[in-house]
Amino acid sequence: MDAKALFDQTTFECSKLITQRYSTSFTLGIKTLDRKFHMPIYAIYGFVRYADEIVDTFHDYDKKALLELFKKDTYKAISERISLNPVLHAFQIIVNQYKIDLELIEAFLYSMEMDLDFNTYNDTKYNEYIYGSAEVVGLMCLKVFCEGDEKNYDRLKSPACKLGAAFQKVNFLRDIKSDYEERGRVYFPGVDFMTFDKSAKQLIEEDIQKDFDESLIGINNLPEGAKMGVKVAYLYYQKLFDKIRSLPPETITKERVRIPNSRKMSLLLSTYFVMKLGLA
Repeated sequence: MDAKALFDQTTFECSKLITQRYSTSFTLGIKTLDRKFHMPIYAIYGFVRYADEIVDTFHDYDKKALLELFKKDTYKAISERISLNPVLHAFQIIVNQYKIDLELIEAFLYSMEMDLDFNTYNDTKYNEYIYGSAEVVGLMCLKVFCEGDEKNYDRLKSPACKLGAAFQKVNFLRDIKSDYEERGRVYFPGVDFMTFDKSAKQLIEEDIQKDFDESLIGINNLPEGAKMGVKVAYLYYQKLFDKIRSLPPETITKERVRIPNSRKMSLLLSTYFVMKLGLA
């Protein structure tokens, strides 16, 4: 391995470490992808995770300035095909290799900017935020999975967006307490955290289930090397959603709902055998 290849590999390993530290569920899902997809998806996750950390975590710093610098460095890395920021270097390799549209990156970074400016969302801003924060991340991954097959990418775009939207909305329900108490945010349009009740929760749940249902056709038609990993993520989030749905509003406004790591591993193994046996 020459010096440049070693540098590239090291930056991918950094993104892999970030994924492992921040998300056990995402890490488990990646492990069930074809090995050729592992590093590309780690690179995408590392990029979106660090951008998200800027707006969600660095409360004692100038978040706006940090995000603007991150955005500038992102485009510079993509254009120049190198960065000394390991997360951005790994990401730019994948963007250039798989021809990920800059529009997707711009939409994602804009959604991060929205987190700095908005505490409540109307329908338009909510849909815009969902698209930028979640749907485009799914589309970036889909670009990798399709490996240049634009016809297949176009065919699977809509269900990929639905799956990303479902995941993000489940996250909003799961994190409704911390989003409100730590960041002052309520993402769901027309929802008042202080009066969040069963009818409001039910309407949100119906919308989420519709997204899950419409995403399935896309999962079932993914390339074989990607299908199992995405199905694991789907099943994990569906189980998390089912658990949230079974709880009263006053519970999820008081505590964060979790799926134990042992249950995540069980989902991984059961999905693996079902897929291998051709039952799904």
